[in-house]
Amino acid sequence: MATAAYPTRRGFFTRPRSTTGKWSWFFTVDHKKIGIMYCVTAFIFFIVGGLEALAIRSQLAQPNGEILNAEVYNQFFTMHGLTMIFLVVMPMGVGLMNYLVPLLIGARDVAFPRLNAFSYWVFLFGGIFLYSSFFLGGAPDGGWFGYAPLNETLPGHGMTFYALGLQILGVASLAGAVNFIITIINMRAPGMTLLRMPVFVWMTLVTAFLLLFAMPIIAVALFELMFDRAFQATFFDPTQGGDPLLWQHLFWLFGHPEVYIMILPAMGIVSDVLPTFSGKPIFGYNAIVFAGAAIGFMGWGVWAHHMFTTGLGPVANSAFALSTMFIAVPTGVKIFNWIGTMWGGSLRFTTPMLFSIGFIAMFIIGGLSGVTHSIAPHDAQQQDTYYVVAHFHYVLFGGAIFGLFSGFYYWWPKAFGKLLSEKLGKVHFWLMFLGFNLTFGPFHVLGLNGMPRRIYTYVEGMGWDFMNLLSTIGAFVIALSALVFIANVVITRRRGEEAGADPWDARTLEWSTTSPPPEYNFEEIPIVRHRDDFWHRKYIETPEGEPARVLAGGAVATHEHEAGHGIHMPSPSYFPIVAATGLPLLGYGVIYFNSTGKALLVLGALVTMMGLFGWVLEPGAEERV
Repeated sequence: MATAAYPTRRGFFTRPRSTTGKWSWFFTVDHKKIGIMYCVTAFIFFIVGGLEALAIRSQLAQPNGEILNAEVYNQFFTMHGLTMIFLVVMPMGVGLMNYLVPLLIGARDVAFPRLNAFSYWVFLFGGIFLYSSFFLGGAPDGGWFGYAPLNETLPGHGMTFYALGLQILGVASLAGAVNFIITIINMRAPGMTLLRMPVFVWMTLVTAFLLLFAMPIIAVALFELMFDRAFQATFFDPTQGGDPLLWQHLFWLFGHPEVYIMILPAMGIVSDVLPTFSGKPIFGYNAIVFAGAAIGFMGWGVWAHHMFTTGLGPVANSAFALSTMFIAVPTGVKIFNWIGTMWGGSLRFTTPMLFSIGFIAMFIIGGLSGVTHSIAPHDAQQQDTYYVVAHFHYVLFGGAIFGLFSGFYYWWPKAFGKLLSEKLGKVHFWLMFLGFNLTFGPFHVLGLNGMPRRIYTYVEGMGWDFMNLLSTIGAFVIALSALVFIANVVITRRRGEEAGADPWDARTLEWSTTSPPPEYNFEEIPIVRHRDDFWHRKYIETPEGEPARVLAGGAVATHEHEAGHGIHMPSPSYFPIVAATGLPLLGYGVIYFNSTGKALLVLGALVTMMGLFGWVLEPGAEERV
């Protein structure tokens, strides 16, 4: 890509001068670069969270473990959950959405490019803020769920970092949600009606609405917790008239839509990967789209199945048991649609296809164990046991992570122009598949045998020794699979096979441009006439009903004269990173609310306001010369 120069201006509003090179990543507003940064950052946190998991499993590999003491174990246990949910699965999905949604709908960028950059930098600084707690007196140690009143009585600043860190990450999520909604509604290519959009775009839209309405709920709970801890309020203190159950209601009213925020992007990925490698359109497109929307809607009515043992009473328990059973219906519709897509197809068992099939298999297991939780008496037995841990890992690791890796392998050639090694990719899949089941399968048995969650050690003679050892071995197999993936990336970067624009014979618009795409995505905005429009440009149906390749159709743009394309794209800007920098400073100011803390509050507010002030006054784009 040619370097784009900008007119020189002096002062605060002088623009960054390059769209290439290492510094361009700090100032970019290109949705593709931001998507890559999201995914890379989330993968780094995946490694960190995985190391925490290995430490936890090593501690529990045998009775009376002494690798971690109780204090450190609680910190690792809490940060592992926070990391995997808020710093890995969610941002990995957001990263793929960032990169792909404009390409999938035939747009040149998102609706608000600088807001997009702001979202990334807030996410990064929020993660750094959370992890800085390890060096400032101790990390959060009350569990990722932060139940009251323990969340406000634990000593140290750990749970205050929890309250403020999640608030910062919530700002990033809200910014991204607004951007995706406006982009999808307003920026689709001509002819791309809502029911011609790829399923991944639909799932992005549903996820964005869930984020938009879920994040304010947890924000209320976190503000109350912050005031309880930092300013001696009593929202959750039962001795002062507060209500600990209020925290659970607020947290899980956010927390169960959050499950679908994590899983719906993976469902969208699988719904686009399976048709490509089955050689046929998605089975029951309308049904799978409306099932996704139904999951998003019904997800608001099941939160109290996390609270069956809190004494809500038989009426509430029965109502939420029924709603939990009902939400399995649209999920089942999706599963049968995916199986129907593969049924009778010309299957190609590529690495993306294997991860998608693995997603379906593991998600079915996680879904079935989830249905058992809908039965209130059964749930009372399983409550706070490893059976629950097994369930949500089969949904969020066997589901979301497998789906995300399917997307990585599928769209890697689009982003970087090279195919990841299929040989190493399949080794990665089978190691992860084996390690995952070896790790989390025994949790079902441990839970039904009474092993409670959140314990850092156990005595001999409980019957848990062998299963815990198997689980620990499985965790290290998963770690080995991650190393294989990293090796695949390194090898591909050095000498990978060139992919070409359409290596998979794919169906959707992103494959109609070069790999990697130019900054402006499409030299001419495509006109969409069909669902799976790119496939219809390449094939026609013969009188016998078979697809036949159109020799002159489906041409891919070459963009050979990119420097002279004459398309005005949003200019790089450093104001998003400036505005985002102030938020962790505000957080530190609240935690250390003394003279230094008050100075940090003032500094953080000034930095954020300066960034926003410059942002508002900065022109959106300048003509490139």
